[in-house]
Order: sequence, then structure tokens, then C-alpha cells
Amino acid sequence: MINQAQQFCDYIQHQKRYSHHTVTAYKNDLEQFIQYALHAFAVNEWSEINTSIIRSWIVSLIEEGNTSTTINRKISSLKSIYKYLMKNELVITNPLLKVVVPKTSKRLPVFVNENEISQLFSAIEFEDTFEGQRDKLIMELFYLTGIRLSELMNLKISDVNTYNLSIKVLGKRNKERVIPITSEFIKLFQNYLIYRAEIPTNSNYVFLTERGKKIYEKLVYRIVNNYLSLVTTVGKKSPHVIRHTFATHMLNRGAELNTIKEILGHASLSATQVYTHNTIEKLKTIYKQAHPRA
Repeated sequence: MINQAQQFCDYIQHQKRYSHHTVTAYKNDLEQFIQYALHAFAVNEWSEINTSIIRSWIVSLIEEGNTSTTINRKISSLKSIYKYLMKNELVITNPLLKVVVPKTSKRLPVFVNENEISQLFSAIEFEDTFEGQRDKLIMELFYLTGIRLSELMNLKISDVNTYNLSIKVLGKRNKERVIPITSEFIKLFQNYLIYRAEIPTNSNYVFLTERGKKIYEKLVYRIVNNYLSLVTTVGKKSPHVIRHTFATHMLNRGAELNTIKEILGHASLSATQVYTHNTIEKLKTIYKQAHPRA
């Protein structure tokens, strides 16, 4: 079994379609399974492996605390080698055909709680400079509208309608949408434009570097990470986390799912429904704390 597993790894490595990391993962997964089959069932031939052995291995992986994602990857490694073995007529049956893989749990969107966001805009001092006011406007716009990073970077001054209190955004698939904003944001925007006017530039983009160039992705990430780090300990601190935060807070405050879908620019409602999981988890927590028999 070991020799055939090595031959398989050499084969996929020579195809140059897989990274060294992926090939190593295949090798480790297969070696782990071979050791299990040998010690638990005294089996050392691929042709002797049956569905029961594989199911038993899956159970042992679960008992060891492996996640469903890890287990599914290991099963995928087995499927790949059996495809190779079948193609080369080294086995005549595939025991994986009757194996049901564990369901992969969906990761809930990471978001910042309302108290922390409130602290960001009420307690944090943004410098009274071009960069300080630009950064403040970026943080405000992300949380106020839930727009994507690319949408913020491509926002032009003409896209901000100070009269109708809205911004025009060009989203994915060149789909345009209009998002409402507040009068307070307009005040911040107009104040920022005063500082922006001191920067030598011909650009019509709202957000610029101090050299007058269109703002770039890494800088926005750095700005967001810097300010979120001052108020929260969530693992990820990115523009998309603020997008998740916007949607979660809107839903918690009673906004309809369809409304959030339109503001976020999702193509389908299923993409927006992921935020209901966070709301349900919050309800579960409150229920457990409040109900006498929970």
C-alpha cells in the first residue's frame, strides 16, 4: 500500500497541477489511513480495503476531534488514489462508493458587536488632517452602507448625492445600485473634501493617498485593521468584516432580509440568509440565559 501511495503522489506531482503543499497533504492523509488499516485490521493491500474499514476510520477521526472539513479532505485523498488505482487496474472495486461524508458546517460571518462599533465612532480620535479625516470617512462609509472594498475604492465624488442623501455604487457584474446615507455622513464628506482640496490631484475618486493617487487595497486593509484593533479582539479585521457587521446589526434591529440584500448588492437571497444564523445564535444565547429550564 505504501509503495502504491508513493507512486500516486509522484504521479500527481509530475502533473504539475498541484502545489507541493497539496501533494504533501495527500501523502500524509494516505499514510495515516494505511497505518490505521494495518494496525486496526491487519490489512496491507488496497484491494483488501472495504467500506467498513473506511467508515471505522472516519469514526476514529471524529473521536480524535478532527473537524468535518479535515475529515472530508482526508476522504478526498482516498477518493483520488482509488481513482488512480482503478484507472491502472490495480483494484477492481471502489469501497468509497457507499461512504457518506460528514456534512461540513458553515462558518458564521465574523462581525463586531454594537458596543465596540459605537466605541469606534465615539471614543476614537481621528486626527484633524487629510489622512485622519479620510480614514474616518472610510470607516463610516463601510459601516453605514456595507459596501465592498472594491466599491469603496472606485467611488467617485459625482457618485455622492448630497441632495438626495444617497451614493451610487457599481457592484459585481457591473450592476449599479443606490444606497441611502445620512445627513451626518454628508457633513463628514464635505469636511473631508476641504482637506482633499489641499492634495494636488486631477482624480475624481473620493478616496486618495496623500500623493493624490487613487487609494489602493493594502492601504484600506491597513486602515481598517488599525482602527478595529483599537476596539475589538475579533480574529479578522478587514473591510469584509465591517460588511458582515453592517448586515448583522441591521438584521438584529429588525431590517427585512430583502432590504439588506438590495443594499449589499447580493444576486440572490441565499447569500444574505447566512446572516440569519448569527441572529439565531444570539437568540439561543439570550434564551439559555433567561429561560428557567433552558
